[in-house]
Amino acid sequence: MMMMTPPRRPDASILGPALACAVLGGSGALLGWLLDPADFAGAWLGALLLWIMWSLGSMALLLTHALTGGRWGHALRPALRDAVAALPLLLPPLLVPLLLNLSPLYRWARPEAGAEAGAALRNGLWLNAPFFSARVVAYALLWSVLSAMIVRRLRAGASVASFAGPMLFVLAVSFTLAMFDLAMSLEDFTSGIYGMLCAADAAILALSVATASSPERIGGAVRDDLGRLLLALTVLWAYLAFCQLLVVWQSNLASDAGWYLRRLTPFWTGMGVALAVLRFAVPFFVLIWPAARRRARVLRGICVLTAATTVLHVWWLVLPALGRRPDGLDAACLLAFGGVTALAWLYYRPPAHPTRAGGGA
Repeated sequence: MMMMTPPRRPDASILGPALACAVLGGSGALLGWLLDPADFAGAWLGALLLWIMWSLGSMALLLTHALTGGRWGHALRPALRDAVAALPLLLPPLLVPLLLNLSPLYRWARPEAGAEAGAALRNGLWLNAPFFSARVVAYALLWSVLSAMIVRRLRAGASVASFAGPMLFVLAVSFTLAMFDLAMSLEDFTSGIYGMLCAADAAILALSVATASSPERIGGAVRDDLGRLLLALTVLWAYLAFCQLLVVWQSNLASDAGWYLRRLTPFWTGMGVALAVLRFAVPFFVLIWPAARRRARVLRGICVLTAATTVLHVWWLVLPALGRRPDGLDAACLLAFGGVTALAWLYYRPPAHPTRAGGGA
């Protein structure tokens, strides 16, 4: 699929922590799978969605920069490229636990409730286990091909602008359908805004992780560009979340209203308020101030905050549908994903190609 560089000697300073995260997180996830498959399935799905958002959000930023240009993209290119390069290597094996645990997650996938769930969701022809599994595999193959094309061109020092436009269109359609399948179909809920909301999550997560992990490449002018871009994405995310709530409120349909009612318990209401404050209000009022977004520590702190709140938002989307709260199993799955990704980087990270520095045009 993708031309991977041969294994190389890993950085010993990173190998230990990465291996510890992979072993501890993987052991916890495996134990959870054996003891409570239903809880494991929800925890694994949440971690998988975050990982996909990070990789595909990085891909979207690379393609967008190829079309628009700008200093910010040159500064973040190595971090974004590494996130894209990890996708075809890790996505297929990471999908296996999900495909083996469809019944605990999706009521339409349970044989004893198949007819009832199909009628409730009005989409029994679309939501059935064989067709769902085939679509998920097709998404993985498509994204792996896109990743291979992008990484191969970047490793050769070539531009991806010639096919960035069509790639962005294909990526947007496939990502939206995947979010409908993997996340929205957990409940009897329909929203045309759901895919765009997840796309905003993906862009914020990818931009935040790349910015926080590239301090040596980011000068003062580039920090200002990145701060403005993160501010715009934050406002877009808040706007889409409000629009979805407004549409559901005005339509007043029992199935759609139930989606929000399940998130109005004291715990999830508190998390919703935390998201409104930490995901929107704090970044907005900090990044709108030019002097603040030009400070390296301030921008890095906001990036860490927005990345962390993306985790909370994905849990807010997934876990109420399963009737559970975040627990140690969710943390173990996130730890496993992080450790395995770090190990893949250490052994197969593509060699850096010279790019313009953070203050360049």
